[in-house]
Amino acid sequence: MQYDHIIPAVFHSRPNRFIAWADVDGKRVKCHVKNTGRCKELLPPGANIYLQYHPEAERLGRKTEYSVIGVRKPTPRGDLMINMDSQAPNQVAYEWLCAQGYAPRREVTFGNSRFDLYFEENGVPAFLEVKGVTLEEDGVARFPDAPTQRGVKHLEELEHAAAEGYRAYVLFVIAMKGVRRFEPNRTTHPAFADALAHAAENGVKVLAYDCIVTEDSLRIDEPVPVAL
Repeated sequence: MQYDHIIPAVFHSRPNRFIAWADVDGKRVKCHVKNTGRCKELLPPGANIYLQYHPEAERLGRKTEYSVIGVRKPTPRGDLMINMDSQAPNQVAYEWLCAQGYAPRREVTFGNSRFDLYFEENGVPAFLEVKGVTLEEDGVARFPDAPTQRGVKHLEELEHAAAEGYRAYVLFVIAMKGVRRFEPNRTTHPAFADALAHAAENGVKVLAYDCIVTEDSLRIDEPVPVAL
């Protein structure tokens, strides 16, 4: 996945989930935050972030000329470049499946849910639900960073699909490199952690992959161990 018109900036504040203020070349600008998660550990005042500039914002009716795409997070092991665009994991998962020779379809309905991707694996229909991961703590990637009843519902529906003969996957796209493993965030949402473990025991395959992240690109790279 490739972005255009990426510029560096310094984060200032986030008055609500959708809006942030940042400094670009000494000028304070209003930005759209493409991630409604809490992201407190990613956006302290003074954080080095990356914005996408939208030169046709006015013509397109956008309220802001900038979107927050990425951030450099200092850690004891060095800076982590993290993609914060919550729309990106679905796109890179789509590209990842295409690169493996599949022909995925987006937003396919099953039961009371719409799964992110549908494809056929050796003639067997399969669903793939994608979750983007931006939370990193001491080299461990965790999801979610806020309670998600919608995520629990998706896992339950994946179980139903597996019981009906579909192949069912949940893919955690870790939008950074340098993590040792992936874990569900039991502290933040124990029900999600329980649902993920139950799904894994009942036919749902749990995958976690890290990504190669640059200021203007994102690509799924290598599998990461999953600890349930």
